[in-house]
Amino acid sequence: MKTQSSATAPSPIAVTTPGTAPRGGPGLGGTLQAALGVVAFSLTFPATAWGLEGFGPWALVAVRCVLAALIAGGCLLALRVPVPARRHWPGLAVVAAGVVVGFPLLSTLALRTSTTAHAAVVVGLLPLTTALFSALRVGSRPSRTFWTAALAGAGAVVAFTVQQSGGALTGADLYLFGALLVCAAGYTEGGRLARVMPGWQVIGWALVLCLPLAGPAAALALAYEPVRLTAHSVAGLLWVAAGSQFLGLVVWYRGMAAIGIPKASQLQLAQPLLTLVWSVLLLGEHLTVAAPLTAAAVLVCIAVTQRARG
Repeated sequence: MKTQSSATAPSPIAVTTPGTAPRGGPGLGGTLQAALGVVAFSLTFPATAWGLEGFGPWALVAVRCVLAALIAGGCLLALRVPVPARRHWPGLAVVAAGVVVGFPLLSTLALRTSTTAHAAVVVGLLPLTTALFSALRVGSRPSRTFWTAALAGAGAVVAFTVQQSGGALTGADLYLFGALLVCAAGYTEGGRLARVMPGWQVIGWALVLCLPLAGPAAALALAYEPVRLTAHSVAGLLWVAAGSQFLGLVVWYRGMAAIGIPKASQLQLAQPLLTLVWSVLLLGEHLTVAAPLTAAAVLVCIAVTQRARG
């Protein structure tokens, strides 16, 4: 495959200044794509819990990476997509390390002992952390109103999820904190790259980059960790591989490129609440009456951040 030259990047997304929508690009479409990504991500923790019913944590992460990379690689080959220019590979490596490997591995290790409600603390803090990384990496400068609403939304989500877990800290918190940092870095770098190349190619090449390591890792993990195939474990594996690891990130990066990293990241404030809803429906967990109140507060904060000018 040919390498893209700097003058012929095949992106349908116009290059923009950080934190703004592309000229001529509909902000509503970008918001919708980012929201679809959030819905896909909200199923990740329940699907991971299902996957852990039949796979060990290392096998689950490695196999999901292999499957997602095969899907992405097949799409790239079928469409004869040129190899990215050399200057893009460091950024793709950050996406691979943070989104493809780091977050799935650390959150899966945490979910061995943590409930999905407690793990949702990570997702509650992720929008604010992503906005901070964006300010440092791409120079975005959201307004004071934006930051106030973002902090309020993050605080509401943290208070809710901590209350759900009884306020107790567990050994999984270190894994969750690490997952938060690496995922925010991967989201920021992926959103930056999605301004100069299609979002699905960003995650596609990041997945392909991991395949030489993920393949042997999957074979080794499957040899040492017991496998028990059930409907839940197979469905969970397929969703985290195809839904969370590829399709969700495709629309997520396209959305970030269209409306800006900080604003798109604030849509994720709704993700913990969606995750808790899926946890009730799929895992049989119970919610308190605080859930609708927190949901209303978060939706208000999302509305404010979407209207705030950077």
